[in-house]
Amino acid sequence: MQVAVLDRVPGPPHGGGVGAAAGTEDDDAPVLSADSVDALADFRRHLQAERDLSVHTVRAYIGDASSLLAHAASAGASQPSQLDVRVLRSWLGAQAAAGAARSTLARRAAAAKVFTAWCHARGTLAADPGLLLGSARRHRTLPGILRTGQAEALMDLGAQAAAEGTPGALRDSAVLELLYASAVRVGELVGLDVDDYDRTRRVVRVLGKGRKERTVPIGLPAARALDAWLERGRPHLATNAAGPAAFVGDRGGRLDQRAVRRLVHAMVAQVPGAPDLGPHGLRHSAATHLLEGGADLRSVQEMLGHATLATTQIYTHVSVERLKATYEQAHPRA
Repeated sequence: MQVAVLDRVPGPPHGGGVGAAAGTEDDDAPVLSADSVDALADFRRHLQAERDLSVHTVRAYIGDASSLLAHAASAGASQPSQLDVRVLRSWLGAQAAAGAARSTLARRAAAAKVFTAWCHARGTLAADPGLLLGSARRHRTLPGILRTGQAEALMDLGAQAAAEGTPGALRDSAVLELLYASAVRVGELVGLDVDDYDRTRRVVRVLGKGRKERTVPIGLPAARALDAWLERGRPHLATNAAGPAAFVGDRGGRLDQRAVRRLVHAMVAQVPGAPDLGPHGLRHSAATHLLEGGADLRSVQEMLGHATLATTQIYTHVSVERLKATYEQAHPRA
């Protein structure tokens, strides 16, 4: 029995791609067998209930797995039990030929490995073909960051606006200070509740990726800006829709990530010589400045909420590359 992908499986969020039949209305698009559709439904429940992944991550995994199964069906492997390393390589190869970026291929290969490992664990596959799959490494492009003086200038801009005392300016200054002081992700910042801030200890409790909780210290300037916002700004903007949210938007509800991104881009644009960057650029800047100031890698890893030290090591690479660039520009025999 064959089941049209459109009937039961939501389309992948990647905007198509080779073999991404899910969610299309193309008459020639591959269809999935009933076993494949059932496997995707069970895989979704596994990701949601057992691994407790975010909605976005679950959507991405399901999109990639449905794309893989659709490609396999078009190649004559209509059942999940027929997946092998040749099918996986063919799927990735077809996407590479269609122009998929290395970062996209690396992410989809990782998703395929999660899916095949799960199929093997539940007995659908006798062996896990994902273990034999190589994947393109992402190009580790250096993130744009602010120099220390530029970061200080950015915080000064926020403080100058906050001196006017308007609720919005107080909030914006606190947002900038907290992003740079704590190196939290923008999603973590807007998810903060009032009770997550401990004024006495000057720390914030953050719920990060994988629902992992961590406690992050903040400096005195950030604490002062946050206190000013909570005492003199938030009461004027918060409505019942805000609930316990620490940061509130102009309409009275919890502050939206897009508003934070617009704020950061707009404020950074006013700093002479600064690269165009958003909230994640402030996170990169904070991590780099910590390491350049002598912080050890393990402490920075804990502060950023990275699962592995390898992820944090990119900031060491950033510092070395900046040193090399300075050397090449300044040394007469470079």
